[in-house]
Amino acid sequence: MNLQCLVVAVCCSVGVMAGRYSREMNEQKPSSSDGLTVEFRIAKLNQVWEKAKRMQLSPVRQAELHSDLKIQEKDEMLWKKLKVEGLDENGEKEAQLRRNFNVILAKYGMDGKRDTRPLENNYLKDHDTKEGDIFDDPRLDKLWNKAKSSGKFSNEELLSLKREFQHHKDKVHEYNILMDTISRTEEIHKNVISPLEGDTKEHVLHQKHTDLKHKMRDLNQGFERLRKLSHEGFSEDSEFREPRVIELWEAAKRANLSEDELDSLKEELRHFETKVEKHSHYQEQLELSHQKLQHVEALGDKEHIKKTQEKYYTLAEKTREIGYKMKKHMQDLSNKISRQGLDHNEL
Repeated sequence: MNLQCLVVAVCCSVGVMAGRYSREMNEQKPSSSDGLTVEFRIAKLNQVWEKAKRMQLSPVRQAELHSDLKIQEKDEMLWKKLKVEGLDENGEKEAQLRRNFNVILAKYGMDGKRDTRPLENNYLKDHDTKEGDIFDDPRLDKLWNKAKSSGKFSNEELLSLKREFQHHKDKVHEYNILMDTISRTEEIHKNVISPLEGDTKEHVLHQKHTDLKHKMRDLNQGFERLRKLSHEGFSEDSEFREPRVIELWEAAKRANLSEDELDSLKEELRHFETKVEKHSHYQEQLELSHQKLQHVEALGDKEHIKKTQEKYYTLAEKTREIGYKMKKHMQDLSNKISRQGLDHNEL
């Protein structure tokens, strides 16, 4: 994307945010039972957010957590409606929400375990960290070091490639968290006495193992793509640049969609990629704003501190908002691809 166009788009969006995903974010913040304004409409999410604000999370990571909690809130509010209508009789959706919540806690080091756990487990990592190892996976580090020294990539292409490697590392992290969640659930499952309750939990565990199997398949396909990319380089006719968009596009091509459906989806993914780039830009600006605030606070000028804080808080709020919209759009696209693929397979 042309940088000048991106900057203009970002500046314009600060004053006016419209479109499909703005309505939810523009609603007034909810109030608690004692009349105080709270961030979320669900008590446990507010508890997580308040705890996060006391932790030393980076501004970008805190904004990411807020976006994830907003997605969780949206899904749980929808589930409550489904439950009232009797549309989750086997508890499958409820179990999925509980798993998603546990993943959020683990992802941000709020599950009572050491935050370094993903680097210490043995699910997908059984090597000692060496100099030059930046992705905590021997296969990724080997591919990255080989690509970096191959001379096939420009500096800009190396940055794009590094983002793809980092995205794969994050997916491995999510896989490990899910493995850990399933292990703990199975441990609890062993202590079940009620046969009826046992049958329900057996169904939930089966669903989790199915999810785990799909994630492992996606990881293997993702690594194979990285391996090919590292050896052959970027092709001039590459459809997309952002890892999350590429992942959705690859899933769409595997979903047995018609040419017209793929063309329509490709156009929507281009719009989504613009959102992803915009979100990345805001994250970078938020980090720079935080560094500036720390510098100003060290100087001790109260008036300057106040103005800088106001700019920082406004940018943090905007970054959270854009992050939610981007993740909501990604969730919708993923569901759309899965649904259309399923429809075609049933024909």
